[in-house]
Amino acid sequence: MFWDDDYLEHISQGLGLLTLSSVLPTFHPLECNIDSTLCSPSKLQLALFYFSLYLVAVAQAGQKPCLQAFGADQFDDNDPEECNLKSSFFNWWTFCLIAGSTIATICLNYVQDNVSWVVGFGVSWVFMALGLLIFLLGTGTYRFYNVGHGKNPVSGASKALFTLFKKWQVGSEQEESRQALLSKAPDLANEADSTANNVDGEEAKGLFRLFPIWASCLIYAVVLSQASTFFTKQGSTMDRRLGSKFQVPSASLQCFIGISAIAFIPVYDRLLVPLARRFTGEPSGITMLQRIGTGVALSVVVMLVAAFVEMKRLRTCREMGLVDLPDEVIPMSMWWLMPQNVLCGIANVFTVVGLQEFFYDQVPEAFRSLGLAFCLSIFGVGNFISGFIVSAINLITSSQGGSWFPDNLNRAHLDYFYLLLAGLSAVELLIFLCSAQFYVYKTKGNPAM
Repeated sequence: MFWDDDYLEHISQGLGLLTLSSVLPTFHPLECNIDSTLCSPSKLQLALFYFSLYLVAVAQAGQKPCLQAFGADQFDDNDPEECNLKSSFFNWWTFCLIAGSTIATICLNYVQDNVSWVVGFGVSWVFMALGLLIFLLGTGTYRFYNVGHGKNPVSGASKALFTLFKKWQVGSEQEESRQALLSKAPDLANEADSTANNVDGEEAKGLFRLFPIWASCLIYAVVLSQASTFFTKQGSTMDRRLGSKFQVPSASLQCFIGISAIAFIPVYDRLLVPLARRFTGEPSGITMLQRIGTGVALSVVVMLVAAFVEMKRLRTCREMGLVDLPDEVIPMSMWWLMPQNVLCGIANVFTVVGLQEFFYDQVPEAFRSLGLAFCLSIFGVGNFISGFIVSAINLITSSQGGSWFPDNLNRAHLDYFYLLLAGLSAVELLIFLCSAQFYVYKTKGNPAM
């Protein structure tokens, strides 16, 4: 809990510094004014700005998994009713996060573009400080659990993993299997600590067994990253008018992913889960892996739909003679992008929320915050993989005289790229199904598994 409020405090500090960098004349270039299009900040001004951003980023990296794990810890695993509610908690946690993010995207973008960056940063700081205050007011009502075995669980498992790595590196002809090697991981020099080391070894194995699921969801994260990149770029070339005067910013098209998720979460939690529970007998309707797999399967559909829409956009572009006029609006409504965005939002309700619950529930109890950090790392690594794939494809296709990703989107081949991602997602789905088939869920009441 102390980590939670510490990270929340750092987010408030970062947003406060961003606000100050916008308000105080000392921290923004003298030649900057409302009509300025180009400013030259000093090194001090840049240092403050980037320090503020990195402070917010580091704080969020710690706050998100810690606070979510702490919230889930408020439900008693030994109480059947509360245990069933825990699955619902992850649904509504995500609902609130997406709702807040969607409102911020719509409102704060407008404020910063049309009112002032000072007001935009200031509003963010006020709400973050208010959230920290509300969190601290509940201190006396929170539940706390001691699962540390009297020492730092991370250092204990790190010791076991290091010993395991050394034995794997040295090798031994007498070791018949990797499982046998794992069983020797806690065999450390000091016999007085053998019991604690056994726990460390079990925790190490508990982390290792999650790796296939982690790895088999990386392409899903690659698919998800397209929503904030190429989906947005597609939208910038299309007709985004609402009525006769208002034009939707292309970046705001991402809001439809959040809106569809917000609309689907209550349907899933209040309608689909009770309905599925009648047939499966599962308290959560379907298992965590079934939920994740459903979203992974939907990601294949998302990419196929996106490829079809891009083919339609390129065909319209050719028919209207706009191929070499990238700044012209293609007479094709932005609503063509809605199916892929809506499907992406629904897929997130299955996979993203399912992964959060899975990595919280299946890691050793002492690693629950770390487990949710592993979950978040899927999407961080997925973004890097997406960048690598795009760079590799661009390098290969450019050498052959026809890049898939030229500056002129009308001459690009996003349709080929989307079909490639659909194929990779289908392969990922098969790998995930194999991993899920052999996965054994953690036994309730065994904190080290």
